[in-house]
Amino acid sequence: MSGTDPVCTAPSAGPQPSDACTGTVSHTLAWVARLHRIAMGRRLRDLGLYPGQELMMMRLWDCGAVRQSELIQSLGLDPSTVTKMLQRMEQCGYVRRSPDPADRRAVRVEATDEGLALRAGVEGAWQDLEESTLAGLAPADRAELARLLGLVGGNLAKEAGEEGETGAVC
Repeated sequence: MSGTDPVCTAPSAGPQPSDACTGTVSHTLAWVARLHRIAMGRRLRDLGLYPGQELMMMRLWDCGAVRQSELIQSLGLDPSTVTKMLQRMEQCGYVRRSPDPADRRAVRVEATDEGLALRAGVEGAWQDLEESTLAGLAPADRAELARLLGLVGGNLAKEAGEEGETGAVC
């Protein structure tokens, strides 16, 4: 680092809207996303899940049994990350993996009865987080925020090369 490089002396807890080194929409979005993930993680912990696992379960609840490769693609995660996540969830009894009857080389993933039983708790956690996140916002403000985030998400999808993808696997 040269003597002319800018140095940020903000707290190491991550970007915050009031930090002198932040203040851009991107920094604020990263800060909000981080806090949102932490808040959801606390709710999921009570259900025996880790952040991200609920998204996988939501896919399985909506789609039923799917190939592991399709699950990886729809979640947009690294295959090794999904494999490790599935191993952990299989050990907890939430998912079952088996050879795909149509192609024995492929692995099929499905929710078990224990995994299906998590649905109401996960949906409740998301609803609780939604209310907590949007507390103090009028319905019109909530709608406008959703609209604006949709536009931002569309821009980021273009940047990521994921234009037009819905993430659906079924």
